[in-house]
Amino acid sequence: MQIFHLARAADWQAAQASGAYTTSTRTASLAEEGFIHASTAEQLDGTARRFYSDETAPLVVLVLDDAVIEAAGTTVRHEAASDSQSYPHIFGAIDPAWVLDARPARFDGTGALRY
Repeated sequence: MQIFHLARAADWQAAQASGAYTTSTRTASLAEEGFIHASTAEQLDGTARRFYSDETAPLVVLVLDDAVIEAAGTTVRHEAASDSQSYPHIFGAIDPAWVLDARPARFDGTGALRY
């Protein structure tokens, strides 16, 4: 199943150079959080609106396949959040080779995420 992670473009560029993406959210690292937050396609716009609507840095949407991540030995679990939805959490750094696509993202005039 495809899952998505919204990232600052600079964090993604740094990960490509270092070989590991370790930003859990815009305010926490993998080391601090214990996992990397992700969303399903249906959840991505809501996640972006709640947590990134005031972000001024360029953003990208990382497109991943949970089966590829798990085949590499990293766990992906769908866990309940405070909004009663189940979100995918990646329990380890993201290898840039696992990223199927990195799409530039922006908020349109209605506040919706476009990527």
